[in-house]
Amino acid sequence: MLVLPAIDLRGGLCVRLYQGDYNQETVFSDDPISVARGWQAAGAKMLHVVDLDGARDGLPVQRETIRDIVAALDIPVQVGGGIRSRDHALALLKDGVARIVLGTAAIEHPELVAELLAEAGPDRIVVGVDARDGKVATRGWMTTSSVAAETLVSDMIERGVRRVVYTDISRDGTLDAPNIDATARIAALGVGVIASGGVSRREHLTALAATPGIEAAIVGRALYTDHLQLASDEWVVEPGQSGSGGA
Repeated sequence: MLVLPAIDLRGGLCVRLYQGDYNQETVFSDDPISVARGWQAAGAKMLHVVDLDGARDGLPVQRETIRDIVAALDIPVQVGGGIRSRDHALALLKDGVARIVLGTAAIEHPELVAELLAEAGPDRIVVGVDARDGKVATRGWMTTSSVAAETLVSDMIERGVRRVVYTDISRDGTLDAPNIDATARIAALGVGVIASGGVSRREHLTALAATPGIEAAIVGRALYTDHLQLASDEWVVEPGQSGSGGA
């Protein structure tokens, strides 16, 4: 299981939100490029970038910064936030982004997901499933739909999606613990899962790695605050693997 460090962009800054609340923001750096290089130097195998401005506004806002991050790194970059049209999706892929994450589009325009799967291939298209009390939240987590997370994932699997990012919003940015049970239920539907939200200790990573179908975990605040520290060879976690990282 890969560990993906997260860079959340807002106003050109590297930030973290608490439970997706734009009014509860912590700024960790004014130089996202330097932060990205730092994670690569630390041993990360892939980077997860979120355009928070784009997620709220409905179109990629931080494209230039994302392009610069991709150009500065040798590792692949996965990007989400505000990707709701074919043109925006293909532009990011043309910029060298390895994988794009479609969230709101999966609910509001599922035909776009199918179109991009056919055009770009399933390895480059990921669906973001952000759940609040089991229901899918959209538009930068500012709107909660009536669609259950499992229902959306099942529909996306039928359309050819092979990989989802699953986030329990109530855990995101809290440093509490990931919702392993809910994440496992998503994985049990038959899709590769990238777990997100609440990871703050090494045992959280070990538990996720031991869960069938979970192929990666996104970690944000815990890495920035040193609650979780990974050596250069610890960015890939095997089930049952022990280690000294964590608070």
